[in-house]
Amino acid sequence: MTGELLRVMVCPPVNAGWNDPARTAAWQGLGFQQAPDFVSAQRQHEMFCGSLSESGAEVVVLPASDFLTLDAVYAHDASLATDHGLVLMNPGKKSRRPEAAAHASFCSQLGIPVLSEIAAPGISESGDIVWLDAQTLLIGQGYRTNRSGIAQIRSLLSFGVSLEVKPGRPSKKIDVLSAPLPYGAGPSACLHLMSLMSMLDERTILVDLPWLAVETVELFKERGFRLIEIESTERDTLACNVLSLGRKRLVAIEENSRTNQRLRDAGFEVATFPGSALCINGGGGPTCLTRPLLRG
Repeated sequence: MTGELLRVMVCPPVNAGWNDPARTAAWQGLGFQQAPDFVSAQRQHEMFCGSLSESGAEVVVLPASDFLTLDAVYAHDASLATDHGLVLMNPGKKSRRPEAAAHASFCSQLGIPVLSEIAAPGISESGDIVWLDAQTLLIGQGYRTNRSGIAQIRSLLSFGVSLEVKPGRPSKKIDVLSAPLPYGAGPSACLHLMSLMSMLDERTILVDLPWLAVETVELFKERGFRLIEIESTERDTLACNVLSLGRKRLVAIEENSRTNQRLRDAGFEVATFPGSALCINGGGGPTCLTRPLLRG
């Protein structure tokens, strides 16, 4: 998750219907803080994509579809890219389930097949799935990803499939570990494992320490990770959600200035963009805005 980002899929607000009154009317039911500001969100998304392109990544765009909701702009959650094709998620948020089919259809045009999909009673969203290293996958168990979903992913990876790997790297057996998630603000809130941690490089994790389970923190310590804590006053503005571009380069929301400074002090280059309308309103940070398809 921290290799150089080479190819990435995004879904701009316009393609997710943020300019469609019929779809924006559902903002409260989707958990948005307020009615979407399409013009501001679209402008902020363009700035974000500019940072991706400037880093050298190829940016591909998920086409518009009447089946997509406002949440589709957070393209990370509905699928996982593996070295053998996509794994389609079965999101815990039911309104998001059509996104998986949209990912499959578009990626097939890019030559990326579907490897597998999570089936009921399993639910899973990729915001709960974090690579700790090339052979260890940590999956948050909560309201968006359940035991059955984790078991299905574990079974899939037992065959040696790996996710977001370097081209040509041989497949290895993957250890799939579960991480209990807190109750937080309850079932209707969007709380993923990646709301509480972001991999910055192979040895460094940005964390919201008080909200992580004891066993998860102990796992990090046992494996020798360096932990950088967010500024607690920036929790509600998604300070813990940053995107690694590889080679110690990150993209973060500019509103989280204190956390971003801690990252710079730790030796990272941090590009920022305003995220008030695009990210904070809908509860999805820079990583949520991307479906990485290839890392180097």
